[in-house]
Amino acid sequence: MPTTALQLSDVTKKFGRQTVLSNINMTIQQGDIYGLIGENGAGKSTLMRLITGLSPLRSGQIMLLGASRNQAGYNQALQRIGTIIESPALYPHLTVYQNLMVSAKQKGVANRQDVLATIQFVGLTEKTKTKANRLSLGQRQRLGLAIALLAQPDFLILDEPINGLDPMGIIEIRDLLHRLNTEQQTTILISSHILTELYQVCTRFGFIHRGRLIQEITKPALDAANQSGIILHVADVNAASEVLDAQHIKPFNVMNNHQIIIYNNTLDTGEINYQLNHAGVRVDDIQTQSGSLETYFTTLLQKDDQKGGAAS
Repeated sequence: MPTTALQLSDVTKKFGRQTVLSNINMTIQQGDIYGLIGENGAGKSTLMRLITGLSPLRSGQIMLLGASRNQAGYNQALQRIGTIIESPALYPHLTVYQNLMVSAKQKGVANRQDVLATIQFVGLTEKTKTKANRLSLGQRQRLGLAIALLAQPDFLILDEPINGLDPMGIIEIRDLLHRLNTEQQTTILISSHILTELYQVCTRFGFIHRGRLIQEITKPALDAANQSGIILHVADVNAASEVLDAQHIKPFNVMNNHQIIIYNNTLDTGEINYQLNHAGVRVDDIQTQSGSLETYFTTLLQKDDQKGGAAS
């Protein structure tokens, strides 16, 4: 059974008379890459600041890695997370290595080999002696991520980590997050306004609108709602279904006597075609069908606005 990494229950946040978060209920399981999606001013950064202890919690409950926000054990839980909230805090006139050593000493993990290993992991080995103010924006983001990773956190919280990056910088950060999740089983909470990138990296999504979390959904469920995936036209859907089950190609649904939709359009269609043909199943056609996260999000907000949803 999945272990809960983060649980928010009825979390409300006010600044004066203004309610910026209203009765937030959110669950992140260990191993999730959870994309927090919302317009500017929806409450994403405020929510992350509450979780990381940067803002006081007055109403509701937050459980992080088994510790309650209002109990002493929460500080120990915070030591097991890495964060980038807004821009990474860097010393501009210190080198990459020096920045990391300063942070390592502050975190109590000042081990030279660990620092060098972290530099290598984020792909900054050639920039070890380069000052932070001479790095590109993408390299500074990777340095910020390296600082967040120094204590080998179980949970990573990233607020707009790809904001302002060029396409190569975005790809580099995306690949790093995939590696962290698959190689180190790091749970990740990430926000971004670049929804195409969130779709590629995340396993679950939470949509926040006017201070309220209006929906949580898994990626397969999102694809199913969008009718997004790989469409197979086969001679025998029963035989094809057996092959897909045996190869753990899921989730999928039999649409009719000759059509199957696999709700994951990131799979290798060539490999699927090979497996089916190898098992003697004739494939007449195979194609990818996409429904965008942007369209889903926009439609969701429109429906919420029609219901008159707002924090109050």
